[in-house]
Amino acid sequence: MDINFEYYKIFYYVAKYENITKAAAALGSNQPNVTRIMKLLESQLGCRLFVRGARGISLTEEGELLYSHVEIAYKQLLGAQEEIRKQGSFSGGTVEIGVTETALHLFLLTALPHFRLEFPEIKIKIHNHTTPETIRHLISGKLDFAVVTDPFALSETVLCNKIMDYDEVLVGGTQYRSLRANVLELKDLGKYSLIGLGRESATYHLYKDFFIEHGVDYEPDMEVATSDLMLPLIENNFGIGFVPQTLALPLLEQGKLVQIQINCRIPKRSIQMIADKGRGKSLAASTLYKYLKQRAVISFQ
Repeated sequence: MDINFEYYKIFYYVAKYENITKAAAALGSNQPNVTRIMKLLESQLGCRLFVRGARGISLTEEGELLYSHVEIAYKQLLGAQEEIRKQGSFSGGTVEIGVTETALHLFLLTALPHFRLEFPEIKIKIHNHTTPETIRHLISGKLDFAVVTDPFALSETVLCNKIMDYDEVLVGGTQYRSLRANVLELKDLGKYSLIGLGRESATYHLYKDFFIEHGVDYEPDMEVATSDLMLPLIENNFGIGFVPQTLALPLLEQGKLVQIQINCRIPKRSIQMIADKGRGKSLAASTLYKYLKQRAVISFQ
């Protein structure tokens, strides 16, 4: 199917503004011409892309699907155009990265300030999601790269670099102080309210498998969307939960949390940086990616 790529550019603006007149103005064209080209595109694709109503237009299901791809491609082309224009006198750009809550707190919050001082002209957009959702956004082309927590499954098209390892501990609020005196079995945790991340997260599946390996069912009494919500809930005695040791340590030292020992080794975790092998990075994205890799090497030394 040989479709003029200019049609897709016009489609992008019509879908973006949901208004042919506004799209025509943005394109420096006129309404009849834009309407004619959209009808040609629909004819060549063999489907309706828009539903026209009194208040303007809206995308059909096929239109939404096409726009999800055209939007990514158009933004990448604009980014490449801008990068080429600035080549030889690097002066910035925008990087879209996906980050999980734990990766943000354990690594990026300490790494990014130094990067911002060295490259103040680079803009960084951070998208915070669970590991599975972040990987979906990366593969779909919405992210330049991502920094996520394990576990996860990746295809051979995705490049992975370990940033750091970290440990998790089981903690509770001050009402669980009596539990410090004994080493609990994993099955004993069923007697207490357990707080964990939601089942759409990688952490949920990690602990689900961990409990099953020890013949115990894992069903948190309270599920939260982000790890940021766990510590306040645990500190206020809503239950006990597994959290990164580094984040729990200040509250343990202040006596606001107590560490609870169990008779089996808690799974070790890691933070990984992932990128799509088949898609090139902009100069700005490549600069940040290389910088974070170097920070990881320094951290391991």
